[in-house]
Amino acid sequence: MSDQKPRQNAPKSGNGGPKSGNGGRSGQARKPYKPHRKPQKDPVRFLAFEALRAVDERDAYANLVLPPLLKKAREKNAEFDNRDAALATELVYGTLRRQGTYDSVIAACIDRPLREVDPPVLDVLALGAHQLLGTRIPTHAAVSASVELARVVLGEGRAKFVNAVLRKISKQDLEAWVEQVAPPYEDDAEQHLAVVHSHPRWVVSALWDALGGGRGGIEDLLEADNERPEVTLVARPGRSTTDELLDVLGEESGLPGRWSPYAVRMAEGGEPGALEAVRDGRAGVQDEGSQLVALALANAPVDGPDERWLDGCAGPGGKAALLAALASERGAALLASEKLPHRARLVEQALAGNPGPYQVIAADGTRPPWLPGTFDRVLMDVPCSGLGALRRRPESRWRRRPEDLEGFAPLQRELLRQALKAVRVGGVVGYATCSPHLAETRVVVDDVIRGKGAGNEPFEVEWLDARPLMPGVSALGDGPDVQLWPHVHGTDAMYLALLRRTA
Repeated sequence: MSDQKPRQNAPKSGNGGPKSGNGGRSGQARKPYKPHRKPQKDPVRFLAFEALRAVDERDAYANLVLPPLLKKAREKNAEFDNRDAALATELVYGTLRRQGTYDSVIAACIDRPLREVDPPVLDVLALGAHQLLGTRIPTHAAVSASVELARVVLGEGRAKFVNAVLRKISKQDLEAWVEQVAPPYEDDAEQHLAVVHSHPRWVVSALWDALGGGRGGIEDLLEADNERPEVTLVARPGRSTTDELLDVLGEESGLPGRWSPYAVRMAEGGEPGALEAVRDGRAGVQDEGSQLVALALANAPVDGPDERWLDGCAGPGGKAALLAALASERGAALLASEKLPHRARLVEQALAGNPGPYQVIAADGTRPPWLPGTFDRVLMDVPCSGLGALRRRPESRWRRRPEDLEGFAPLQRELLRQALKAVRVGGVVGYATCSPHLAETRVVVDDVIRGKGAGNEPFEVEWLDARPLMPGVSALGDGPDVQLWPHVHGTDAMYLALLRRTA
């Protein structure tokens, strides 16, 4: 499988399966095929197909597309239950996570390049491949259900094509297929891992560089990216407690967080929106890595007063809500700034009901409306590639390109520069990003501190060791900055550097 997403630039119609129309070997018109019965729409697989099409056609994210589709399915069909919702969710996320591997398998079963196959056909084939190779659904059921879906959404001719391809796929299990389609590790280690673990080659290379070490660590990380992440809640201080959440969830559905004192983990299949504390904003859904970043900044030692805090890239509001709650307990005020107005509204919703003083504004952090030296603490969680959250947004791995990092780099550097200008001498800045890519983490911080770039002055700062500010968290490296990992900490791959202004 190449770095380019195989189904990218595929035609929107026309040659995804056998060609239709007249003309047989004799040149005479053939009689139209008449199916023996009308195709039956399976609501679960049709929903999964709709979600995949939205991801492909509109660059949507599955975690945003799927909930309204599930809600609509329940409203239209009283028999659509939690088991159906769970299966639809597994089909969507499983197919997206393993898309690279499945594309390689599908490519081995057809006589044309994948780019010449219509994207809707590829989506049906990938859904079928996941059922055959990634679930316990019986072979006959996986094939027949996928062919029936093809009849509904593609037509009879392409359904025959789908049937033929899936029958070829069904002849081997996933392990045998991987051995066939992936190059040996000894010949091409990165491409082997890319196919086996369903990541673009450039992502494998970047993660390996960031992680360091040998084969074991990178394979563990790539495998963790393909696992279904837990839903983690945060009990916002002063507004709810972990005990309250655990009591509501019960022993079978709730577990304490691994690292954050405000975290509660939900069992598979749990619905956070069903909890009253989540509905009224006293608790929220937030990965423990994000909680740890906010807590570390809040607990970092500052010289002098501790009254004014800033979240400079606050959308959609998870870290801002936790910071606002912590600030309230200390009598400090939080300013939450977000450039995009619709995301600023999400921040307002997340902070609504916070007892302490706070303000939400829509402002560009690279051209801030506040004066230099205004704040005691500043969090700048910058826009990034999102390579640290591939468990939650598996489609990102196929959507991102190496050149995307070049686009993020100037923005990340300018946001950090403005954060360092915004903090007073003795105050602390936390630079955070949900990516372990070196070009988005330590390289950015080093460049900004040294004043690299035309017209940029260096900053006089002291690196703070972030590791003691994450008490109990193991394997945090040599410091002073911190990189969290899915396979080590069970969190998103959050990065944090803490810098105190000294002049």
